[in-house]
Amino acid sequence: MDVSLVFEYFTMLSAQQQAHFKKLEAVYQDWNKKINVVSRKDIDELYLRHVLHSLGISKVQRFNEGAQILDVGTGGGFPGIPLAILHPNTQFTLVDAIGKKIKVVQEVIDQLGLENVTAQHTRVEDLPGRFDFIVSRAVAAMPTFVHWTKGKLKKESAHERQNGILYLKGGDLTEELKDYRNVQVFDLAQYFHEPFFETKKVVYLPQKFKG
Repeated sequence: MDVSLVFEYFTMLSAQQQAHFKKLEAVYQDWNKKINVVSRKDIDELYLRHVLHSLGISKVQRFNEGAQILDVGTGGGFPGIPLAILHPNTQFTLVDAIGKKIKVVQEVIDQLGLENVTAQHTRVEDLPGRFDFIVSRAVAAMPTFVHWTKGKLKKESAHERQNGILYLKGGDLTEELKDYRNVQVFDLAQYFHEPFFETKKVVYLPQKFKG
């Protein structure tokens, strides 16, 4: 599947946004030969398994101009880089504890000329600052992730939805989320019709969650 998959679901992209999305595959293909950050199967379906999946968060929450978003455990830059292309006036900070992954992320940022993204090789616990939303893609069970990111959310919300975590997860989350009474789960299958998304979800946990 090529970049047209993204354009099918996001029809209001500027020419520059379209150019950025088109360029992603070549950049990742090139870097993946040097540093393996995406599996071979996934690199062949980059726009489905990584780009569109990342953009599922934006189907649940669009980010305001000037908002600050933190991507924890970004790996090769997902979901942060696709979201940053979609929200050029929002600031994104992408962190990962593995240096070689952040090296690839920085190269992607540089080659696309993205001015609203910074990449940092660090653990989230050591990162200063607070953010409007924290995004991630299944780097840990929710209780562990909540512990890692404690104190990283701004207290005042600039969006209609309260500041919180937007987490891409899959499968049965009943046990993992049982202790969070005000968590919301959005099925990506209601936004994207490809079979890949049948079990994929966005989990929203507000800052002031009830446990």
